[in-house]
Amino acid sequence: MNTSTKPMGVRIFILVLLATFLIHGTIHCQDKPEQNMDEMWGEQVANLDAADADRGQLFKDGNYAMFIHWGLYAMLAGKYGDSTYYGISEWIMHPRRAGIPVDEYKKLAADFNPVEFDAKAIVKLAKDAGMKYIIHTSKHHDGFAMYHSKVSDFNIVDATPFQRDPIKELAMACKAEGIGFGFYYSQNQDWTTPGGGSGPEKDALGREVSFDEYFNNKCLPQVEEITTQYGDMVLIWFDTPGKMPKKYAEKLIEVVHRNQAKAFVSGRVGHGLGDYRTLGDMEIPHENVDGLWEAVDVTNDSWGYAWYDENWKAPKDILTRLISTIARGGTYMLNIGPKSDGSVSEHAAHALRVSGEWIKKYPQVIYGVEASPWEHALPWGDVTRKNNRLYLSVYEWPRDGKLYLPGLKNEISSVYLLEGEKKTKLTYSKQLEWNILDLPPHQTESFVSVIELEIRGDVDVDPVQALDPDLTTCITAHFSQTEGCKVEGKRWMEKFGEWISIKKISQWEEGGTASWEVDVLEPGIYKVELTYAGTGRLVWSVEIDGGMKIQNQQNSSHIFDTHPIGWMKFERSGKHRVSVSLVNGDPIRSELSAINFTQIDFGE
Repeated sequence: MNTSTKPMGVRIFILVLLATFLIHGTIHCQDKPEQNMDEMWGEQVANLDAADADRGQLFKDGNYAMFIHWGLYAMLAGKYGDSTYYGISEWIMHPRRAGIPVDEYKKLAADFNPVEFDAKAIVKLAKDAGMKYIIHTSKHHDGFAMYHSKVSDFNIVDATPFQRDPIKELAMACKAEGIGFGFYYSQNQDWTTPGGGSGPEKDALGREVSFDEYFNNKCLPQVEEITTQYGDMVLIWFDTPGKMPKKYAEKLIEVVHRNQAKAFVSGRVGHGLGDYRTLGDMEIPHENVDGLWEAVDVTNDSWGYAWYDENWKAPKDILTRLISTIARGGTYMLNIGPKSDGSVSEHAAHALRVSGEWIKKYPQVIYGVEASPWEHALPWGDVTRKNNRLYLSVYEWPRDGKLYLPGLKNEISSVYLLEGEKKTKLTYSKQLEWNILDLPPHQTESFVSVIELEIRGDVDVDPVQALDPDLTTCITAHFSQTEGCKVEGKRWMEKFGEWISIKKISQWEEGGTASWEVDVLEPGIYKVELTYAGTGRLVWSVEIDGGMKIQNQQNSSHIFDTHPIGWMKFERSGKHRVSVSLVNGDPIRSELSAINFTQIDFGE
């Protein structure tokens, strides 16, 4: 509800200015499937009109959702002929993978009969996991509709022996359980439909087909179908906009907002026109991100089912990635990829249920909370906030029984260790600008322990990087200041479609430095390590302003790895500036991603 007291004309003028700024300040995605996969994901900036603030409430408050990638590709499960194609399995048809001919791929539908599909069981799994809504693929890049489409008979009802509409069953099950529902739709790419992105250029009669024909004859009518035939939607999740002209994205948004007034449109519709931003696949940011955004992640390594992929996220992995996403200000959507028979891997299901049990005990940590005022993770875990309550999620229990909380300027009203509904009052002390909480000797939860800290007044935190006296402190390139070198983003695929995203410092000039301001509570000797990639042996120097300098040579490889540099002594408490420089080595290929500090324990 809009509670502004400004006159309507003033409000409209402000909104127009804001929209103009957001639209013209966005980054546009290029569709180059053969050259740069990164550009295809369409990472866009949110453009949420304040007048539509009642839209997407479940997205803004729920913070946790289930993604489902399921289609014909599940039948191949990453294997074609005698070859296994390691990486995301839903791309197996594409020329960069198996290059399966259109006619051959479409024949798979004749054998697609997912008799183990159980919509109620999947919805129950999402609910047990603590997820607030489900987004299911209605049509992926292969052009196959997982619902009963009247626009194209290449769909699960008309083309398969299954002859059921699983999307309808999911929508009904979600409504019955009070879970939100929405669709994924690949608007640009369609590998089996003439005119679609990366699809055939000619139809069966040999006639050339334009993208405009594909869009108006298939894409737009199918979006009309999914937004009018399945009840209320939470959001419509578009993907890989590529070079699709802006007018098409605008038309899709118009259709969604007309048919689903309260639904969000994902930023991957393209041209910065979505209601929120989606980060790169599998990316959990290191620093707080402004605006409305989400991180999309997988329970293993592939979105669609792959026969070999048993690299599952354990319950603690799920919880820490969920909490840290919310602590950076975002929403977390975690994918499952059902098998060709419609069933869900029990490994994934079990991990989701177990992590869901934790969320049921600590919902106040997850739902309707704000980002961490520290703006980054802390060595022991992360923080979410609701009003004047801070929820400290402890991933790694301190060895010395002390939890060090730097930079909090507020007076503390109370500190409790939570065990479900049980609260145990903790004692604490303050030293300089650090609060030191006294903890029990052992962690009280199997995965993540929670401390509720209530403060007086509006939260006031100095987000400076601080060296924990007990645990290793890793400070990434995100937070550096550079001179004679540059901080840049880098993404690569471990396997096809399995993305890793980092920030790295590179392009070292002679005398160039990367530096960080650090706060030291306990003076003493700290082991210093650098995480970097490069070629050959590199010589690095680390120096404290006005103080000690260490220098060492270590080997390198193209893989980012952590190498010891030496011991460094901080003579006093307080803030210091630590600088790193490349003394000898390839200045272009030497890439520094983090500096690590661990205080040396002499048992004194």
